[in-house]
Amino acid sequence: MHKHLTQTDPEIYNLIVKETNRQRSHLEMIPSENFVSLAVLEAMGSTPTNKYAEGYPGKRYYGGCQFVDEMEELAISRVKKIFGADYANVQPHSGSQANMAVFMAVLEPKDTILAMDLAHGGHLTHGSSVNFSGKLYNFVHYGVTQEEQVIDYDQVRKLAQQHQPKMIVCGASAYPRTIHFKKFREIADEVGAYLLADMAHIAGLVATHHHESPIPYCHFVTSTTHKTLRGPRGGIILSTEELSKKVASRIFPGIQGGPMMHTIAAKAVSFLEVMQPSFITYSQDIIDNAKVLAETLVEKGITLTSGGTDNHLMLIDLRSQKRTGKAIEKVLDDAGITTNKNMVPFDTESPFVTSGIRLGVPALTTRGMKTSEMKIIGNWIAEIIFDCDNDKIIEKVKGEVQELCEKFPLYPEL
Repeated sequence: MHKHLTQTDPEIYNLIVKETNRQRSHLEMIPSENFVSLAVLEAMGSTPTNKYAEGYPGKRYYGGCQFVDEMEELAISRVKKIFGADYANVQPHSGSQANMAVFMAVLEPKDTILAMDLAHGGHLTHGSSVNFSGKLYNFVHYGVTQEEQVIDYDQVRKLAQQHQPKMIVCGASAYPRTIHFKKFREIADEVGAYLLADMAHIAGLVATHHHESPIPYCHFVTSTTHKTLRGPRGGIILSTEELSKKVASRIFPGIQGGPMMHTIAAKAVSFLEVMQPSFITYSQDIIDNAKVLAETLVEKGITLTSGGTDNHLMLIDLRSQKRTGKAIEKVLDDAGITTNKNMVPFDTESPFVTSGIRLGVPALTTRGMKTSEMKIIGNWIAEIIFDCDNDKIIEKVKGEVQELCEKFPLYPEL
């Protein structure tokens, strides 16, 4: 697959080999990561990367777009069918740019937006002070309840009534429970706000009806195409037909130039994969695996925010073990388990240290691992957390992780 690269740039080739081997030999448990199919990989490395196609199908600013037009139209029709959307834009390079385009479509700088606090499970583009969103707009944040650690819808309503936002954002990057979009729409209607659902993490589960769909309730829905959708890195925007022109003009010429047509081709491939019966089974396996992993951790004395999970991810609260996310991420990685440190609700540590670890199962599920493997992995994680200074434990788990990875080979064809 890389015969030309070995000759042209052996340095990059060797680094790609090392990264491929890292993915093969580690348990990838970052919930926003997944493994695409070989078909998606092929589309990503294909000739549409050479084509400039500013504009939209049938309305390009360049000639020679007849075939990339068909690629984009296929991607659009497939994703609309998957989610039952009136309008779809498949050009966003990322989820962040999808969110930026929606904000710019109906808001002015300094307008007020109500969104989830980053420390409670939100995303950088939901108003973090270091992000464009927090710099351009006036964000007010809601969070989770202190006791149950689920979204405080009473707080959402009170803040909406108090601040009269022009937009409410629902959706999260580290929230393990079901999001009730209907409740958010009721609150949005009470104050006359637009409602945006950022379903980047749960899109694959929404596609297979393993999570309530935001489409019937939201003016806009954004998502990445990786994570649970298992496609290439990129973004999409879904909206009502009424708002489609505003969205389209904010992507191009608003914040992007020519779309990445090789990525759009790969998105189309992944959307076709999502439409297969096997993807429904895959989503169910994700739900089952996450539940068993969470139950195993709790049985071992590990604290999870909200006590468990309804989706593909969970959040370990390390404060009772007097550990930090930064420290545990490092020792887990030393043992071959890739995770990420993460803020937990009401965290007192900095975002660079944190008191939590975020875990997800989409990539492990793609490799074919089932609930029996989740029990084993949960035991390893607990063992390391409780004895993280024991080098012998780390080495023992690392060896066992290697053996497990070899039973579920990744990209053996490469």
